[in-house]
Amino acid sequence: MAEYSLGEALNEFLKKSRLKGDIQALQIDDVWEEIMGKTVARYTDKLQIIGDKLFITTTVAPLKHELMYQRDKIAQRVNEKLGRNIVKEVVIK
Repeated sequence: MAEYSLGEALNEFLKKSRLKGDIQALQIDDVWEEIMGKTVARYTDKLQIIGDKLFITTTVAPLKHELMYQRDKIAQRVNEKLGRNIVKEVVIK
């Protein structure tokens, strides 16, 4: 049997597990303010990663409009910050 470090074993488990999306969602909550700034983070109601899509929910119309224009840049920043190519599409609700 091959030997793995604990980190390698956890990464393998997460790759094959349904928990992967939940773990990524927790990570995005942790880094959202760093990526987008305090003001955007304050007015963002909910963040979810489902599959390869990042869902951003806000009730502030001007922010929603601004985020629509920045979808590609948001996906790029999130992927850079998380160190993996997770988000391929950003959906603003």
